[in-house]
Parts: sequence; C-alpha cells; structure tokens
Amino acid sequence: MRWEGMCLIVIMSSGSHQYLQNSNAKNSIRLGGDIEHLSQLSENLATLCLNPDYADVVLVVEGQKLSAHKVILAARSEYFRALLYGGLRESNQAEIVLPDAPLKAFKVLLKYIYTGHMFLTTLKEDVILDTLGLAHQYGFQDLETAISDILKQLLALRNVCAILDTAHLYGLEKLVKVCHGFLDRHASEILAHETFPQLSQSSIVELLQRDSFFAPEVEIFRGVCSWCKSNEDKKGLVMSCVRLPLMSVAELLAVVRPAGLVKPDTLPRRHSGEDELLDENVASPRQGSKVVAGELMEYLLDGDYYTYDMEKGYTRHAINGPGDHGIIVKLGVPSIINHVKMLLWDRDTRSYSYYIEVSMDQKDWVRVIDYSQYSCRSWQHLYFTNRVVQYIRIVGTHNTVNKVFHLVSFEAMCKVKVPKMLNDIICPNYNVATLDKSAVVMEGVSRARNALLNGDTKHYDWDSGYTCHQLGSGAILIQLGQPYIISSLRLLLWDCDDRSYSYYIESSTNVWEWEMVVDNTRENCKSWQVINFPPRPVVFIRIVGTHNTANEVFHCVHFECPSCEDADAQSTSGTSKSAKRSRQVAEVDLVAQPPETATEAEEVPIAVADNLSE
Repeated sequence: MRWEGMCLIVIMSSGSHQYLQNSNAKNSIRLGGDIEHLSQLSENLATLCLNPDYADVVLVVEGQKLSAHKVILAARSEYFRALLYGGLRESNQAEIVLPDAPLKAFKVLLKYIYTGHMFLTTLKEDVILDTLGLAHQYGFQDLETAISDILKQLLALRNVCAILDTAHLYGLEKLVKVCHGFLDRHASEILAHETFPQLSQSSIVELLQRDSFFAPEVEIFRGVCSWCKSNEDKKGLVMSCVRLPLMSVAELLAVVRPAGLVKPDTLPRRHSGEDELLDENVASPRQGSKVVAGELMEYLLDGDYYTYDMEKGYTRHAINGPGDHGIIVKLGVPSIINHVKMLLWDRDTRSYSYYIEVSMDQKDWVRVIDYSQYSCRSWQHLYFTNRVVQYIRIVGTHNTVNKVFHLVSFEAMCKVKVPKMLNDIICPNYNVATLDKSAVVMEGVSRARNALLNGDTKHYDWDSGYTCHQLGSGAILIQLGQPYIISSLRLLLWDCDDRSYSYYIESSTNVWEWEMVVDNTRENCKSWQVINFPPRPVVFIRIVGTHNTANEVFHCVHFECPSCEDADAQSTSGTSKSAKRSRQVAEVDLVAQPPETATEAEEVPIAVADNLSE
C-alpha cells in the first residue's frame, strides 16, 4: 500500500505545485481520442531527480549522498525493487551505500531512471563505459543494448581496447564481435598503440588466437612485449600466443632473443656460439629427437637406409583421408630448419604423394611442403623458408599400390646453401634425371635397366647402350624422383649411321594429365637434341617416336633434364665426333649388320611387388 499511496501523491498533487507545473503544456490529442503528454511527464519527473523534496531514501555513492524516491527506483528497476521492497536489510534503511558504483556514471543513470533520456554525446568515454556497467548491474537491458549500439559507432584506436574489455565483462557478445572486427582491420596499428597494454589477459589471448587478427608475427611479438611490461602474464598464456615458427631466423635472433621474455629452450639453438647454422641433422636420437606418432616408430631415425624390405625397416601410417595425423617427429630442442631429406619405400616402382607440416606446440601447424598432387618416389630433397620447429608431421595422401604411407629414413637440418625455388619446388641447374636423384625409366626396352639415365654417352653400338620402343606402340617413360621446375631437356638419339627420327615429348606431374613439350613429328632429327620450353613442374617425361628412316624402332641413348649442354658442350662435342668415327670404322669391318628390332633387347623389367603389409 505504501508504494500505491506514494504514486497517488505524485500523480494527484496540485497542478499549481512548482514541481508539477507545465509551462509549455500543449494539448496532444491523437487520432482516436488518445491524449499523450509523455514529454511533460518526463520534464516533471526530472525536477525530482537529486531533489530532497518528497525523497524517502538516500543513496551513498563514493561518499556523496544522493536523494532519491523509492517508488520511482522500484518502478524502473527490478534490482531496486528487490533492494527497497524485497524484505532485505536495506528496505528499512534511510541511507543505502552502493559501494561499486562510480559517482559520475551513477548520476547519469539516475537521471535516466527519472526521465528516460540520456545524452551520451556530452559524456566522456570512461563515463559511458561505467554507465554501461551500471545498466548491466541494475538490469536496464534496453539501455544496455542502446549504449552498446552507440559504442559500435564510436569505436576508435583510442577506445577499442577498453570497450572490448567492458563487452567481455558484461557478456555483450555482439559488441565483442564488432570490436574484434575493428581490431582485425587495424591489427598493426593497435599492436603499436599506447592503449594495447590496457587489455585484460583473457581479452588479449582470445584476440591473438584469432586467425583473422593478422599482422607480421614480429609485430605481434613487440605488442606482446609491450603488454608484458605493464601486466603479469600468468602461466605465460599471452606469450604462448606468439607463433614463433612464422618468424624469420633474423627476427628470432635480433628481436625475440634480446627481449628475454621467451625461454631459451623455445628458441633456436646456436652452434659453436655462433648464429650461423651448420648442415647438421637435428632429427636424430643423438640430438634427443624421436618419433611420437606412426607405426613401427623405431625404424625411421635409426640411420639405416639400406636394410629394409617389405616387412621391416620403415615407419608407416594408414592413408584414410583428411584428418590423418601421419608420422610425427619431435626434435630434441626447437631448431631452425629449412631442409628435409627423406627416403620413401622404393623396392618397387610405386609412387607416393604427401605433405609436410611443422609446429612448435602441435596446435598451430604450418604447411611447408605440399606434394599431395605430385607423384614422388625414393629419396626426397626438400627445401623451404627457415622455420623454428620442434614437431614435424609427414602425412601421406596417396600410394599407387595400397593405402599405406611408408617412410624409411628422415633427416632435418638447416642448409647454408639453398637452391633456387619456385612455388616451393626446386629449379635445378643440374641434371635431375639420374639414378642418384631417384629418377627411373618406367617404360622402354633396353638390355640394361636405366641405361638411358646412367650418363654414358660414349659406349653404345648396334646391340646395346640405348633404350627403344616399337613405333606405333608404347613409349619411353621417365619418372623423376620428385617434382622439379624444368625448362629444358636434352637427349641423344642413336647416331651410329645416318638415320633420322621424328618424335614428340610430353610432361606430366601425375601420369594422367599430359602437356606437350615439343612436337618434332614433322622434323628429321639426328643425334643430340636440345629442347627449351617455358618453366613448368615436371615429374614424368614421355618420349614417343613416330618415325625412323631406317626401321620401325625409336632409339634413345641418353636423356637429361634440365639440359646441361652449356657445361658439357665442349667435351660432348669432341667425344661425340671421335666416338662416331670409331664406330663407323667398326661398322665397315662388319660382314653384316645385326638386325635392329625392339625385341632383340631385353625389356626393362617393371617390378610389381606384392602390397606392403599394413
């Protein structure tokens, strides 16, 4: 009844009273006969705000006494209704202390309670944020939403950190999202701004863990350093958000190490007290490295790449598809690497596809090699940008024989000299179509397998020293050990007499899709052939003969890519002539030349071993 009685007093007081007078009274009659005088009501109630007349409670905020009216507070807020009329101790107190309320913000809120109006444009940002906190505390949800919407429009580098923390504090997810979007767009600026250290630990951790918050990692590190100077990084949560593998070696040694904020064992080690790194395999048990994921883990780092077969000597993992954890090597200590050398199981002619990722914590993985679209075999020589890593993950994506990825040997190091690269693929200036580089002849006829790639350009005759195929049937197919960027090749056509050949050559990365390299089907070609073409990734080279002026067989003595003509021009030219003269003398002495057919030589055996055990 007390609440209702006070309402009557307020409403039915004499119209001539100074607090209820309406000097600007206007008849506002709406369509349908409704009368609306809300603005007058607001003005009348505003005269009661902070006025001791008719006040029945005093609110003490920061030591200052503020007169108020219980019925108005209770009518406007569930919080004050419970506090003043809910039977609590404060219900019978004439003075109530509000210990956590900022004075300026509370006065702004109190005026809003009495009038329904709040003018934020005249307020400082810290007062607005405090008012938002009070609106949340006292349950003014509409006011909380309205202030949040205005803050979205006021976002700037000088206030976004404070607004983000306030939004987190009161669970304003929409405002948090808007702040994150602003910070994503101004990542570099905010990292260097004077307000960045004001962020709470939880806010900065959430921000740095967002992939959309993009800035050079060295800038993120400097921002974190600035934050750590003003705040305690409990459990190292903020510094752990810095992704060291994304930083260059120069940045690690020149910026990170001198800062002294990162534990020494998480930085790349120095060799012999110098910053220069040696060509030393860090993926070895002697260095404390070990395999932590994969099957038959004991074989991969044992240093034995000779004694392996279908049953043992390799580490493996099943190829199931996206999400495979692959084979994981943990280095003894974080190390700088830019080179991986590994041996794929190669006791037959199978090929594999794979990718390699590196990490410091097994959470953030960076893909440094992606050969998932290429066919690879035997030894792999891989290079990438210098990385600080502790974990290396090798994931097989394809095996031409079965669903298992087999790895015999693995080494990781930092090489001082790195070959020219294009799209993470080596651009060689040396012949990679060699046995040492894991190249192999997949199709063709010869007395000796891989005679085409053995580098011998002198010892060939009517009977041996060449690889061939029957015209109109088959081809000579060469597979390189891994993809290379190739722009030239050279081959030696059999030239013991005056015959000429026609042919074409194609290249591929996966043996299904072919691209023409050269079409000499209308040319009469003899002896050495040098072909230049636009650079492209190459794994397979297919040489197809289309014509021989002497018989129905295409003969090729030697193949190389890229062409090493410049290096060998002088020696090749002299040797070729003398060798040809000696062969021609020998031919004169022959009573009859041996027959030339593709079937007179043994076909290159293509071993198809049984599937490796899974």
